[in-house]
Amino acid sequence: MALPLHASAAERVWYYALRLIAALVLFYLIVPILIITPLSFNSEPYFSYPMPGLSLRWYEDFFFNERWQAALHNSVIVAVSTTCVATTLGTVAALGLSRPNFPARGLVMSFLIAPMIVPLIISAVGMYFFYTDIGLANTLSGMVLAHTALATPFVVITVTATLTGFDHTLTRAAQSLGANLVTTFFRVQMPLILPGIISGGLFAFVTSFDEVVVALFISSAETRTLPKQMFSGIREMISPTITAAATLLVLFSTVLLTTIELLRRRNERMRGIRAS
Repeated sequence: MALPLHASAAERVWYYALRLIAALVLFYLIVPILIITPLSFNSEPYFSYPMPGLSLRWYEDFFFNERWQAALHNSVIVAVSTTCVATTLGTVAALGLSRPNFPARGLVMSFLIAPMIVPLIISAVGMYFFYTDIGLANTLSGMVLAHTALATPFVVITVTATLTGFDHTLTRAAQSLGANLVTTFFRVQMPLILPGIISGGLFAFVTSFDEVVVALFISSAETRTLPKQMFSGIREMISPTITAAATLLVLFSTVLLTTIELLRRRNERMRGIRAS
């Protein structure tokens, strides 16, 4: 929000003070990243400044060490599977909730987004006992189902926001011309809400790929994910390879969030075009 031309002295002070506070908070959040990233190029196996030299040995260890690559492989499999399942379920749920005559919409939405509200440690403990009873603990399938429960609310919220203001007469017009529900979705609805679906899928991927609490409870040594491998490495044997893995995760998350922001802006432009 721009500063009004005729703002009072108090408004001007608050305007600049608010931006200063926001800049300090942002600096506080970014400083740890700025400290860790250079250490990933340290030539010595110590977390210390000044660095005696630069080296790519820790990135080499990350990409060629069997334990790190196994964890990365598991994370990719779980995250991709979770994204596919969560995006499908979340999109279907959002389409149903967007209908004007949907009964108990508020209650159903509250139930769907409950995993975002319940503390993660409670969900992890509950999943551990439940999966142990049904034999899904220490399996990749159990990880996919657990992460799907955590990621689906993000898809529901994102797609529901995209469907706000959606012209349902387009759907009825397509059906009146003989299109069935599947054809109507892929030919009419999906092209219009595709940015929201992709954004929700990216949120689901990040949620699964970075999740560590549930992984600590229901994964084994063979099915450990990359975040769990990093957590275990900090507890068992501190290695600068962790800084290389953390740097790569930060870069990867930055790319995904930038993509989400570009899709959000594209969706807003499309809304403006439809509104005009």
